[in-house]
Amino acid sequence: MCLAQITGDDRWLQEPFLPRRDTNLFHDETGGLPTEIQDEVRSNARQVLQELSDNSRHVPLEVNLERFTRMMRVCVAEDVAPEYAPMLLEELGFVNRDVHWSTPAVSPNGFKVLIIGAGFAGICAAIKLQALGIPYVVVEKNSDIGGTWFDNNYPDAGVDTPNHFYSYSFAPNTKWKHYFSKRSDIWQYAQDVAEKFNIISHIRFSTEVTTMKWNIESQTWTTTITNSAQTKDEEFSAVITAVGQLNRPNLAPARGIENFNGDWFHSAHWNHSVDLSGKRVAVIGTGASAMQFMPTLAATAGDVTIFQRSPQWVRPNNDYHRTVSENTMWLLENMPFYAQWYRFGLFWRFGDGLLRTLRRDPEWQFPERSMNRHNDRHREQLTEHLLQELEGRTDLIDKCLPDYPPYGKRILVDNNWYSTLRRDNVHLVTSAVDHVTNTGIIDADGDKHDFDVIILATGFQAGNLLSPIDIRGVSGIPLRDVWGVDDPRAYLGITVPDYPNMFVLVGPNTFVAHGGSIIYQAECEMRYVTDCIRHMVENGISSVEVKQDVHDEYNKRVDAEHDQLVWSHSGLHSWYRNSKGRVFSPMPWRFVDYWQMTHDFNESEYTVTVKSDAS
Repeated sequence: MCLAQITGDDRWLQEPFLPRRDTNLFHDETGGLPTEIQDEVRSNARQVLQELSDNSRHVPLEVNLERFTRMMRVCVAEDVAPEYAPMLLEELGFVNRDVHWSTPAVSPNGFKVLIIGAGFAGICAAIKLQALGIPYVVVEKNSDIGGTWFDNNYPDAGVDTPNHFYSYSFAPNTKWKHYFSKRSDIWQYAQDVAEKFNIISHIRFSTEVTTMKWNIESQTWTTTITNSAQTKDEEFSAVITAVGQLNRPNLAPARGIENFNGDWFHSAHWNHSVDLSGKRVAVIGTGASAMQFMPTLAATAGDVTIFQRSPQWVRPNNDYHRTVSENTMWLLENMPFYAQWYRFGLFWRFGDGLLRTLRRDPEWQFPERSMNRHNDRHREQLTEHLLQELEGRTDLIDKCLPDYPPYGKRILVDNNWYSTLRRDNVHLVTSAVDHVTNTGIIDADGDKHDFDVIILATGFQAGNLLSPIDIRGVSGIPLRDVWGVDDPRAYLGITVPDYPNMFVLVGPNTFVAHGGSIIYQAECEMRYVTDCIRHMVENGISSVEVKQDVHDEYNKRVDAEHDQLVWSHSGLHSWYRNSKGRVFSPMPWRFVDYWQMTHDFNESEYTVTVKSDAS
């Protein structure tokens, strides 16, 4: 693709250079090309780089939309629809995604925004507002930036999305040392971006918003902001919440934990002062966090018992523990378009290229185990990996093999999970935790287990979004009463009727459950928010409030789409669904659909109030 784009020569888009279509979960890096063809590609790449170095060739600046579409199709050997081209031209940095003022002379006219949260979404919000010259303040409850990457510092914490994709499109990092980086590198990337764009001085750390009340007269939000030094009210034209869904630990599966006499903590608040050496440790939960910290824990503790509510699908990944070679870093840094096309491959394989395999096929003869034949192929691959890793341990195979379709829960990357379960000091219990006593755990079968330490890997209260803040809109009704404890809803996952000028980032039905990067979601949402604010300022609008019928119709479409997708499968239960079975967290749309939905603000979908002094 680099050669095709740099040279403009279509020979690179034809045989014998066409890659083989690869439908496996884990791609073949050779593209299926014979060794002699690979060598020819490399030889020509060296020649092109030399010509660029001696200025006998120049990198083309323009990208032809039709040819770009053809190149995408060739790259993944699939029929990529033309509608992807405009989106990916933005995502890969060939076209600027940002919103701009209609005329350079436009002034924000006192428009001031409060951003709640300094994780990846909040950092993105600050950068995009700053680019428009809109005054803003960021309030962060922690003592530093990073959000979930500040909180979660348990052993071996890291991403399960490739970090060359888990990064801002406007701030690519060609210096990742690993393909799946650990927490310290991810946090450092967030710090580097925040410093590069000079937003840290706008952040108030160790500070929280406790109340938000819409002031009808002034058309502003009156917010109560508190820290150890003071509590005061401040007015803002708009509020952007960027707290995410995974920030409040869920303690419900450990009923009675407060009675335990030993040490206990949630994985999101890992207590590094507790010496686990030789201890009897209980781990409640087998999600992403447990899968990451278990190998280190099992190598340290004397005895570990894992309480599993339901088994997880686990995928191997050759890149998970692999470092990025210096040669590859050099290519990412110096070969024109290499980083962009590498990111495209990740975007497709970990995003929309997968979603269609998660849709129900009404003609499929095995609906209880998979959604369609492609999803069943994934089940076969994952089952093969499990059987290979647990060969000879039929007891563990029976406990670990899921009976629901792959991707019903987010598939986890194998961090030596199965080899850890095989250890003599590790025990897997499939009976649920009934309650915690002062000495340990009573399971659902009534069996008693004594422990020195209990670690909760029990996830988060994802549905209880924004509940710590008392938010009251036009009617004065608290948002926590509207959403309840597990049924948040918003138009595009961003705006809510009765709560004007409030924008939610990474809100309801925007979580990426089938793959992808939540950073992509935040960028799409901020494109929408900044376009809305631009429209307000330029047109003398003091408030926008999404219409109730627009909001309700959108959520009906969300629910209807989810009815056809794996997360509504009758054979599973997960945190993606609320107490009534509604899927409230994952996004049902393709990434290109959400990009189209959020690209431009549409005033007709909102009730608009014009400033009284507007000309």
